[in-house]
Amino acid sequence: MCAAVVLVVGMVAAINLAVPLFAASALHPSAPALVWIVDTYVIVFACLVIPAGAAGDRFGRKGVLLTGLGLFAAGTLLSAAAPDVAVLLAGRALTGIGAAAVLSNSLAVLLHAVPAERTPATIATWASMTGIGGVAGNVGGGLVLTAGSWRWLFAAAAAVSLGLAALVARGTPVSSRHDRPLGPLAAVLLTGASVALLLGIVQGPEAGWGSAVVVTAFAASAVLFAAWVGTELRSAHPLLDPRLFRIAGLRSACLGLTAIFFGMFALFYVNASFLQYAKGFGVLATGLGIVPLTVPIVLGGRHVGRLAGRIGLDTAVACAFGFVGAGLLGLSTSDAGTPYAAYAAWLVVTGIGVTLALPTLSGVIAGALPPAQAGVGTGLQATTREFGSALGVAVVGTVSTARFAAALPPDVRGAHTVAEALARAPRASDVVTAFVAGTDAGLRVAGVAVLVLGGLVVAESRWSRRKR
Repeated sequence: MCAAVVLVVGMVAAINLAVPLFAASALHPSAPALVWIVDTYVIVFACLVIPAGAAGDRFGRKGVLLTGLGLFAAGTLLSAAAPDVAVLLAGRALTGIGAAAVLSNSLAVLLHAVPAERTPATIATWASMTGIGGVAGNVGGGLVLTAGSWRWLFAAAAAVSLGLAALVARGTPVSSRHDRPLGPLAAVLLTGASVALLLGIVQGPEAGWGSAVVVTAFAASAVLFAAWVGTELRSAHPLLDPRLFRIAGLRSACLGLTAIFFGMFALFYVNASFLQYAKGFGVLATGLGIVPLTVPIVLGGRHVGRLAGRIGLDTAVACAFGFVGAGLLGLSTSDAGTPYAAYAAWLVVTGIGVTLALPTLSGVIAGALPPAQAGVGTGLQATTREFGSALGVAVVGTVSTARFAAALPPDVRGAHTVAEALARAPRASDVVTAFVAGTDAGLRVAGVAVLVLGGLVVAESRWSRRKR
């Protein structure tokens, strides 16, 4: 079960390493298409975690888990063989459906399989895999991509998924079923609303913020979100009851998790390209280059609870956002001449903030719900994390591309990817300079957004406490 979690979470991180390879490939994706290659998986993953958990309860967790691993393998194989961007995006969407089924049912299978006295340790181990998955995705993805083709990344993921499916089929016990409603309409509405929101963000710079496609996308997102809320409010058994967000602590903690993962995956998206284009790193060195971010998580995660108890919850959360925002702003000052040691130091600063945020905010969500709704809390955490990740990639990709295109020399103006500009520019250094300007702008926007959202989270938490 832990290996399955590492696989589906690691794919979120690994795909960022392949962005330069996608850009230089025969597919010739546009800058918005590059964002969608990353985000299609993440947004489908985010929106279907809770419905996939409901499907496991109703049809059997082992069966849905096996189906998820099969869909994951099928999606990655389709992606590996994709002749064009449209087929690649279809493969990414299918992979995201499989990932949602795997993540939501792996913990349920574990809790059914272990004795009650081992439940706390089992949950802690499973939860730690989401962090390890990010590291494994970067390092493992870097190793696979040294073969020189992005197709090998998907082929390797398919092989691992099929191997895990064989192990699950052989050794996983069958659990009881429950007559839980699936809510397919709500899942479709939430997914459609999220995709429309990202479409508006991604297409804004290229089509124009006042263009018909962008305005229509934002309007459709608002309508679909409203329809989702109405559907869930009318349902006798909603998958994700919008009324839960009336709980101030839950609402602010969900916003906080969304903001933290917004910042993290904005960084992941530009980090891989920055280290390869600006610093000249290979894909393996690039995968290892993000590791300093994880050092505080590995060393300090178990001490955060005691620290928060000493300094107070609000102070711990404020420090978390302060470190993440400062780290992103510090990274935005880097250029091709910045020593990697200085870059790594800012990664550690960002990692300290992430270390403070994740257990603290997750604990707030868990504590805001009664024990009978623990599953809802787990699904809500997964949804907010993945949605924040998708939003971070979309926003930083949009800002970086717009600034990069504006900073290009006049003779290559109009190129939308680094690979396209390098093929046309007489001097590669001019393209790298423009790319660094775009990266810096994207990281600055992400850093400021994290600080602003963090301020809102802390302000609401203090206001709600004072009101009580």
